[in-house]
Amino acid sequence: MPTCILLEDELRSSAKLLASRNGAPAPKQSGFPPRACLIPLRREAPDGPFLLAALIRIQPPKPDDCRGCGEGCGWESMSAGEDCGCSSRAAVLRCGPDGAGPQRIMQRGTETRNPTEVQMSQMVLPCHTNHCGHLGVGQLLKWIDTAACLSAERHAGCPCVTASVDDIYFEHAISVGQVVNIKAKVNRAFNSSMEVGIQVSYEDLCSGEQWNVCKAYATFVAQRTSNTKIKLKPVIPQTEEEKTEYSIAAERRRMRLAHTDTIKDLLSNNSLQAERETRDCKTMVPAGQTRVESVELVLPPHANHQGNTFGGQIMAWMENVATIAASRLCHAHPTLKAIEMFHFRGPSQVGDRLLLKAIVNNVFKNSMEVGVCVEAYGQEMEVSRRHINSAFMTFVVLDEEGQPRTLPVVVPEPGDGERRYREASARKKIRLDRKYVISCKQTEVPLSVPWDQSNKVYLSYNNVSALKTLVAKTNWVLATEIDKVKMYTLEEDKFLSFRIEMTVSMAAWQAFLLLSDLRRRCEWDGHYASAELVQQVDSDDVIYHVLSQTNSLENKPQDFIILASRRKPCDKGDPYVVAFRSVTLPTCPANPKYTRGETLCSGFCIWQETEELTKVAYYNQATPGYLNYVTANIAGLSSNFYSTFEACERFLMKNKDDITVGLQNL
Repeated sequence: MPTCILLEDELRSSAKLLASRNGAPAPKQSGFPPRACLIPLRREAPDGPFLLAALIRIQPPKPDDCRGCGEGCGWESMSAGEDCGCSSRAAVLRCGPDGAGPQRIMQRGTETRNPTEVQMSQMVLPCHTNHCGHLGVGQLLKWIDTAACLSAERHAGCPCVTASVDDIYFEHAISVGQVVNIKAKVNRAFNSSMEVGIQVSYEDLCSGEQWNVCKAYATFVAQRTSNTKIKLKPVIPQTEEEKTEYSIAAERRRMRLAHTDTIKDLLSNNSLQAERETRDCKTMVPAGQTRVESVELVLPPHANHQGNTFGGQIMAWMENVATIAASRLCHAHPTLKAIEMFHFRGPSQVGDRLLLKAIVNNVFKNSMEVGVCVEAYGQEMEVSRRHINSAFMTFVVLDEEGQPRTLPVVVPEPGDGERRYREASARKKIRLDRKYVISCKQTEVPLSVPWDQSNKVYLSYNNVSALKTLVAKTNWVLATEIDKVKMYTLEEDKFLSFRIEMTVSMAAWQAFLLLSDLRRRCEWDGHYASAELVQQVDSDDVIYHVLSQTNSLENKPQDFIILASRRKPCDKGDPYVVAFRSVTLPTCPANPKYTRGETLCSGFCIWQETEELTKVAYYNQATPGYLNYVTANIAGLSSNFYSTFEACERFLMKNKDDITVGLQNL
């Protein structure tokens, strides 16, 4: 300690001397000059690491201090990604894109920490638990919403409110005495909204073991404190995981917006049977017997720091009435397994009355869906009420062995009850499709997933997100390069993936339009014999039947059913994306003339590098049919990939001004 004190005194004296020479004000007794940047040097010592020396840099006076660190480091003249030099053990400042100012990157030793990351650890006490001694889901939702809000406000620099919380699937129950660990960080910011990713785990302090509980995504909206319009600063992802989450956040946003339309399409297309489930069950419960109505008065302890009702508190009240409704059906204590999207439609304030309504919408043998809505009003005599929130929760009842019990059949009420009954069936189908397509690990998902109207949104999401995940990988290795056409490889998770890059002199949108139409691929790719448009799903998704020039081991031509999903850039710097994956389609069964092939993940990413140059990159997660082609090129035994993409470049340059192609695809 004496050494550290002497060192601090020496540094303060040196700071005074440097300040006087540079015309800066002399430092106060408690610190250094306002323009002094301290760069501590750490060295291992017998009694542990401690500060031995520090470099002091005094900036000449400037009109304005650096907006990020207040140290006048001159970030205005820095290029994106350049360190400002104001480093410390706590943080490093890095210049943001497009004059966004410096971004603070927290560091723990050698580990980089996201500047928006918030960590919360809570000991589970008896007051937090339910009748079983497990942590109540309502209490957990409060903690989740608090951590997510703090992360959002750390990024926005202003008050934020919860707009929605995506589906949550609970994997484990948490007992008294265990510790809940919540990590929240902003994945991506849009105009005034941002997506916050939340990871929840718990640990047993005695054994040291940890388990995952759930993962959630919440959308927060920045609140204006004046009449100025809010434009959130961009998030700068640093790690591979952050880059993946950043890229896929745009797809999740797209999926949220399409969810209501997906339900409507399912119901309008009569793809669901309206008849009630018939099974042997002696107990039939009218849905009206499960109805719950409860009023809560919003008091100051229920409000957040902005004076509005705390979103986590509303979610906890909703979970409470939903549990009561589920209990009235089964006359037992149910377990909440999943929540489908809390959607906050409007705020409520201290003094408001909140009317919470819950009812069992449908029962599916071992599980039930409970619908909950929240209405707000100011005075008891008010007739008009504001619908401020809604959610759907899935419950099960576990037996002594922890297995789901068979539940009674619910009889829906006429009118709205029948509608809720059918919509619950639609939501169940969507949940199963989503879990089948999205939630499984990539190695567990079948190559060709059946396509239908109910899962089209999630197949499209999975198609694009799988390609973006592959693009975000950082451990690509350059395998070969011929005349500026580069081939990279990646060995991971039992897959061999390859990436081929080239630069062309054309606009990115032109390359995007040309490469997204598989019917024209045979003009430059010798592996394609033909591609026929089978179904135009929507403006962004098309299904093709592709015939290949390559024969299978059975000495028959291969054919593929390919879903092509394309995306335009969401923000500046994002690429144009064209993703391909195999699907199965009832209208295109396998033909004995061909061997039905499959592709797991492939596609193009197209970046506009300059006004005249565009980078085109093709990615493919190689399936067995491609392995010989890939390994031969890697080993230098073939230059097939070079000739193919040289032909691709000629095709692009020849057709870049083809107005017909542009009009056809717009």
